[in-house]
Amino acid sequence: MRQQEPCERVSELVRCFQHIYQTRMQDMPMVNPALSVDVIGFRTWQQRCVGILITPWFMNLIVLFEQPTEKVSLPHADEKYHYQFPSGHYEFLVCHEESLGLYHSCSLFSPMFDFNSQELAQQTAQHILTLLWQAPEKQIKPKDNEKKTLSRRELLRGKFSAGSS
Repeated sequence: MRQQEPCERVSELVRCFQHIYQTRMQDMPMVNPALSVDVIGFRTWQQRCVGILITPWFMNLIVLFEQPTEKVSLPHADEKYHYQFPSGHYEFLVCHEESLGLYHSCSLFSPMFDFNSQELAQQTAQHILTLLWQAPEKQIKPKDNEKKTLSRRELLRGKFSAGSS
């Protein structure tokens, strides 16, 4: 399998969000000063560029179009787009920045205060991308004599042991 070429538009994404950081986000309380604008793992996928954008205020999975989109109309605030990746189905917001055009964004972390270093944010982003591109493993049913673990839903519904009804 051939190595995916990185998207040429990633540098535009970085410039755009560095400008946002230096202008609109300056002195905002949700900014983590330990972090900077960074991109992780962008690659071409289905004629789009996919990767993670780290900023001092969020970490998002980003889908860029390989060519800047014509400014037809700005997206509505609640406009969403769905993508099917090997690991599952994900919902993205349709976004627009004047210097970048339209792009799709899926929030991973915001704000970013749980990250005390750029390195930790980068490692987390890389791990997320590894999981994103992997198909989920087949569910293995427990044998009759094995104890079944609780799902999150069962726990939240008050089912405190696998054997209770």
